[in-house]
Amino acid sequence: MKRNYLIVALILLTFFVVSFLTNILGALNPNISASYTLTETMAGFLPFAFFIAYGVMSIPSGLLVEKLGEKTMMIIAFITAFSGSLLFALVPTFGVFVASLFTIGAGMAALQVVINPLLRVSGGEENFAFNSVMAQLVFGLASFISPLMYTYLVTNINQGATEKPFIGIMSQLVSIDMSWVSVYWVFALISIMMIVLIFFIRFPKVELKEDEKVGSRASYLELFKNKYVILYFLGIFCYVGSEQGISYWMSKFLSIYHGFDPDTSGASAVSYYWGLMTVGGVVGLVCMKLFDSKQVLRWFTILTIICVVFGLFGSADIAIWAFPISGFFMSVMYPSIVSLGLNSVSEHHGSFAGILMTGIAGGAIVQILIGGLSDLVSLKFGMAFVFVTLGYVLSISFWAKPIIANKTINSLRDLFKAE
Repeated sequence: MKRNYLIVALILLTFFVVSFLTNILGALNPNISASYTLTETMAGFLPFAFFIAYGVMSIPSGLLVEKLGEKTMMIIAFITAFSGSLLFALVPTFGVFVASLFTIGAGMAALQVVINPLLRVSGGEENFAFNSVMAQLVFGLASFISPLMYTYLVTNINQGATEKPFIGIMSQLVSIDMSWVSVYWVFALISIMMIVLIFFIRFPKVELKEDEKVGSRASYLELFKNKYVILYFLGIFCYVGSEQGISYWMSKFLSIYHGFDPDTSGASAVSYYWGLMTVGGVVGLVCMKLFDSKQVLRWFTILTIICVVFGLFGSADIAIWAFPISGFFMSVMYPSIVSLGLNSVSEHHGSFAGILMTGIAGGAIVQILIGGLSDLVSLKFGMAFVFVTLGYVLSISFWAKPIIANKTINSLRDLFKAE
């Protein structure tokens, strides 16, 4: 089949947008809490509303895309994200915000289901691994830029710099005491631009391999009888809970315990967390070629735990860097868990992938737990809960027994050896 590089470019752009809309909550957390006078439990409910959409929508989205097609599903997903963003931008109340987060999350979940198989077909199976890495790099770049965009908007709106591009318009649309709402006007604009762009692009027909299909009810029942399916589901649950537990509460922690400005230093810390996670992903790819994936997962998880210890209990100068550096070491966890999991079953990989994606709901549940513990004791104690979830991720490196181990390079000769 002829490769469609226009579609590849569109998918990479979609990865960028998904990340741009998804990983902003951590930077916004202090201002959201202040605007609505939220307890930590209520603040934890916000990422819950967003990430629970992944748990609810991942498998149904897989079924819908087989019926409606990729183009229609992507347009529906962006219409959903646009509606959620615009509704909150127009009516910035707490209740509407919670509903908006779920709506945007549902759209992002649907996009995640569509774009990976589409990337395989459009870029070619032989290029899928390379294109997937490119997609993750683009995803990380967006997560790095998103908090910086927030800082630019909020600081300039608060300073009344209406002569700057876009600031004058945003100043008319949001109140000065809730300047962070301007981010959702940007999200609405980006979503509508993506709808228009997708509408005018012709999509290739995607033929899913048998292993990539969502699967029947019988395939799910069979998978759930395998204890490793449950264990790897919990692995993704704990990984995403840890990832979001650090990124979402980081800025607020730095503000409360060390006095850092959440609009500048706090947002930058969140930005560098995602940026270093991208860099770590590249380093992790090299490590996966040199060492067994279980060993890579083990040592990177141990180093993540050490970083979080320094972040929670170190001085201000240490904490402001320890939290972002933890992102570097967390970078290998998601691909390691997914690959170990999929390589641990002999069939129904499409259904298993849907189950694993449902584990992204860990980003929802863990934040509620951190918020509740923070209200009962302290935010430092609440954030320490990530040691539990990271501990589970670490355990995978000891009990995982994949049918197929990742291929490693034992010498330079192996690097050039024919497959």
